[in-house]
Amino acid sequence: MPGIFSRNGPPSADGTITPARTRLTLDVRHTSPLIACRFEPTGRFVFAAAQDNSIQRWNLADRAKVSFVGHRSWVRSLAFHTASRKLLSADYNGQIFVWPFDAASAPSPERAFQAHDGWVRAIAMSPDQRQFATCGNDNLVKLWNIADFTLARTFEGHTCHVYNIAFHPTQRALVSGDLRGNVKQWDLQTGRQTRTMDASVIFRYDPTFRADHGGVRGMAFSGDGSLLACAGITNVTNAFAGVGNPAIVLFNWQTGQRTQVLRVQPAFQGTAWGVVFHPQGYVIGAGGGSGGAIWFWRPDQQNSVQNVAVPNNVRDLAMHPDNRRLAVPCFDSALRIYELS
Repeated sequence: MPGIFSRNGPPSADGTITPARTRLTLDVRHTSPLIACRFEPTGRFVFAAAQDNSIQRWNLADRAKVSFVGHRSWVRSLAFHTASRKLLSADYNGQIFVWPFDAASAPSPERAFQAHDGWVRAIAMSPDQRQFATCGNDNLVKLWNIADFTLARTFEGHTCHVYNIAFHPTQRALVSGDLRGNVKQWDLQTGRQTRTMDASVIFRYDPTFRADHGGVRGMAFSGDGSLLACAGITNVTNAFAGVGNPAIVLFNWQTGQRTQVLRVQPAFQGTAWGVVFHPQGYVIGAGGGSGGAIWFWRPDQQNSVQNVAVPNNVRDLAMHPDNRRLAVPCFDSALRIYELS
């Protein structure tokens, strides 16, 4: 039901989820395709980045929309600093913008600075919220201080575009994943690369088009940090058209070994663009290609246990702080929120 909450209102945080009963509860619209989304930490707002270079914010209570305008290229990643109530947004010009995320109307960026040469592919806030990390098409990973936005450290070692980053939830460690499926772990104290994990199953060189295709499109740790998930595309047969199948690679954090490659069953043509872990034990992915979809897996089972069709191609995935709602930004300019009940 586009634009309408379920009759019982927003879901509560207690009880268990039932993937088979996942349903659309909110459909809000913009005027340009949406490519990224995140809930802010209090759960009051949901943000989405659009191909018109804007960021849109919706109030979940009344669906009121506010536009954040200032970027001059697409924004692919969003992060939040809770104490200062700031939104950090990263764009394809290599810039980071800092905004007040709860501004009443017509917000303006408080700060903008050059972070990378070329696209900033991802931005992530550290668990203690004292630092944040970025990565990009200059093959670099960078660590920044949130207090004054100064550069703390640069991590070098990737030989191709770095697509994604994630902080370990309990250890002083950062991981980054690149176009070719190389996942590197970094020591935040020394800047040293401590190991590399192999997610090359979500990469392929297409000799017909002479193009690399794939990469770590989504990345997430389980809540206890025991598992790392990397989302992308496998079985690529046409790099130009992105023909392949979504897959999520799971790693055991302690050993660094791949434990599972999660696949969609029945087969789906497209890419997994986002992945999250649910506290109830599910790995949840979302993506698009031949339409959009949300998929559910058990970490020890290769094939998806539940598939939920989305009306249009999905380019990201975010979970609400209540762990009961998922947001997906779609190419038809809609942000859709699904309830897991």
